[in-house]
Amino acid sequence: MLEKLRNRRRGGTAGSADPFVDALRAALSPEQVKDDGAHRALLSHDASVFDEGNSGPVCYPETTAEVQAIVTLANQYGRNMVPRGAGTGLAGGAIPLGEPVVVAVTRMDRVLEVDTVNRVAWVEPGVVNLDLTRHLTPLGFHFAPDPSSQQVCTIGGNVANNSGGPHCLAYGVTNAHVVALEVVLPSGDVAMLGGLEVEPQGFDLRGVFVGSEGTLGVVTKVAVRITRNRPEVRTLLLSFASVRDAATTVSDVIAAGIVPAAMEVMDQRITEAVENYVHAGYPLDAAAVLLAEVDGLVDGVDIDAARIGEIGRANNATDVRLAGSEEERALLWKGRKTAFGAIAQIAPDYYLHDTVVPRSALADVLTEIYAIADRHQILVMNVFHAGDGNLHPLLIFDARDEGVLERVHAAGADIITASLDAGGVLTGEHGIGVEKQKFMERMFTDDDLDHQNRLRQAFDPGCRTNPGKVIPAGHSCADIQALTSVPKQVWL
Repeated sequence: MLEKLRNRRRGGTAGSADPFVDALRAALSPEQVKDDGAHRALLSHDASVFDEGNSGPVCYPETTAEVQAIVTLANQYGRNMVPRGAGTGLAGGAIPLGEPVVVAVTRMDRVLEVDTVNRVAWVEPGVVNLDLTRHLTPLGFHFAPDPSSQQVCTIGGNVANNSGGPHCLAYGVTNAHVVALEVVLPSGDVAMLGGLEVEPQGFDLRGVFVGSEGTLGVVTKVAVRITRNRPEVRTLLLSFASVRDAATTVSDVIAAGIVPAAMEVMDQRITEAVENYVHAGYPLDAAAVLLAEVDGLVDGVDIDAARIGEIGRANNATDVRLAGSEEERALLWKGRKTAFGAIAQIAPDYYLHDTVVPRSALADVLTEIYAIADRHQILVMNVFHAGDGNLHPLLIFDARDEGVLERVHAAGADIITASLDAGGVLTGEHGIGVEKQKFMERMFTDDDLDHQNRLRQAFDPGCRTNPGKVIPAGHSCADIQALTSVPKQVWL
C-alpha cells in the first residue's frame, strides 16, 4: 500500500492493466507517462473543430534517448504513435486516431545553442515560437516565421506544418528557416537530416520532413536560421471602402516590384471585433483595412512606404496612415495577432480555413466566400496573408445550435472547392490533417498520391506514425490499420 501511495504522488501507479504502459513507465518514469482518463481526454483533440480523437497513453519525453525508447517500445508492442507539440493545429493533424501513444514533446523546450556568426540556433521541438524570438532579441536577431499562434505554438509544430505567418511574405515560411533536423525515425533509429554545410550531400530529406505533419517520425532537435533585426521598419494602415479594392492593392504592390515584409487584410466585421477587443486604432467604418510593413535601410523603406501609399490611393483608399512610433506599430500588430481571440465576443466557436489562391484571384474568391457563407447561413469574417494569397476565412458559430456543425462543414467544403477552382491549393500553413484529406484527390492524380504514399513508406513501412492523416483512404498504407473507432463525423 505504501508503494502505491508513493507511485500516485509521482503521477503513476504501482501497475497497469496494459503491459505497454508498464514498459513505458519503466523506460521513462511514472511521472512522464500518463494513462488516466483526464490526460487521455485532454490530448484527444487539438485546436481544430475535429474533436473526436481518442488518445492512448501520453508520454512526456525530455531527451532524444527517451523519444527513441518510446518509439522502440511502440514497435515491440505493435502500437501506433502520434507526435504532438502544443496542439494549436487547426486541421486535425494532432488528434490521435485509434488510441495511439501520444509523444508530447512540450518538455523538450531548451534553446541549446545560438551561433550569431553563422546565424543558426539549435533548439528542441518544444520551444515556443515567440520564446525563441525573445531569447534572440537581445542579440539583435529573431526567428522570422511568426504564426498568429506564436505565443503558444512550438518549433516542432511549425516544422510539422511548415507554418507561415504575416512576415513570411518576404522571408519565407518555416522550410526556408530550417537547416537541419535530428529525428527519431519510426524504426527507432536516430537520424540527422540536412546539415550546417552550405550544400549538404545527398537528397534533401530535411525538406521532405518539414511539412510532413508527424507522419515520418519525431523531431528531437532543430537547427533554425536566425534573422538579423532590420535597422528600419515602416508600418502602414490603409483603409478601403471595399474588400476588392484592398485585394487589388495587394496585387498592384507586388506587380510594382515591391516585396513588403508583410501585407495583411482584414474585413470590416473582423476589424470591428478586434478594435472592441484591443483598441488598436483601427477604423470602424472601413469595409477593409490593409496592414503593410516594409523593412530595411532608411532610404529604401521610406521610398517603398510612399509608393505603397500611392498605389493604395490609386485603388480608392479612403485613408493611408503611417505608424508614428514603435508603440503604435506594436499596437497595430497586436490587433492583427489577436484577431482570432477577438471572435469570442461574438460566438464561442469558429472554423478557420487556410487555402491559397493566386493574388489575381483574391477579389473574386473573397466575393464567392461571402456568397457561400450566406448560402449556408453562417457568419464569415475574413483576415488573411494577402501578399501570398493565403486566405483565412473564419466561420463563426455556436456549436450548441442544432445542425450548425453540418452547415459549417458544408461551407468549409465549398470554400475549398472555390479555391481549387480558382487555381489555388489546399493549404498555406495549417496542413492537411483530416480536414482536407478527402480533397487531396481533387488536387493530385492517383499517381501523385501513390508516390506520396511510397515516400511515406520509405520512412515508415508499417504506417504506425500518425496514421489516418494527409493521404486519403484508398491511397494510404494506413488503410490496413482499419481505424474503425473513429466516428464518421471526423471525416466530414
